[in-house]
Amino acid sequence: MTEGAEPKPARVVVADDQTVVREGIVMLLGLLPGIEVVGAAGDGEEAVELVAELAPDVVLMDLRMPRCDGVEATRRIRAEHPGTQVVVLTTFADDESLFPALKAGARGYLTKDAGGDEIVRAVRSVLSGDAGLSPSIQRRLLERLSDPEPPQPVAVEAPDGLTAREVEVLALIAEGLSNQEIARKLHVSTATVKTHINNLFAKTGIKDRAQAVRYAYAKGLVRPPMG
Repeated sequence: MTEGAEPKPARVVVADDQTVVREGIVMLLGLLPGIEVVGAAGDGEEAVELVAELAPDVVLMDLRMPRCDGVEATRRIRAEHPGTQVVVLTTFADDESLFPALKAGARGYLTKDAGGDEIVRAVRSVLSGDAGLSPSIQRRLLERLSDPEPPQPVAVEAPDGLTAREVEVLALIAEGLSNQEIARKLHVSTATVKTHINNLFAKTGIKDRAQAVRYAYAKGLVRPPMG
């Protein structure tokens, strides 16, 4: 690049399963300096295919999409095409969306209320090797790092088809925590906690929290308090 020349625009693919939203993002990006939209995908599978075909610099990735969701698409893109960075652009800012996406290799995470300037900053950040996180996401990460980890359930094979998350919720019930307290500990919504509880009650035949505590101890999923 000659001195004084403008840097090449970042080549971007947009992945979102909602046509109106996808077209709106493409239109917005077309107005932003330093960004060139080279493709648009309707799901994660198509996003992976477009990355293989077009080798973009960045994918703006929605998370909840059919066929292949954004987390799996991110994992595949980062494994197969490490020259392409991923910035999540989603409606969801809950921890059950955020942390899997970052673990899959996303370098940026924005919610869809982000403005054009914020998107440009995130794209430039990830291309320069930094993280492109919105201020609210940065705060959430700092809160997660500063919070003590919730008590870990005993490492045994989960009975009755319980998932690891359901065992974790069960352990916190056994600690005497309310749904709201469990939600804060796990950084999820109260509605998500209720869903986990309903699922584990259905799988185990548990009828109430007292039975849940007895079940957790009987199955060795948590250790009884000392003393």
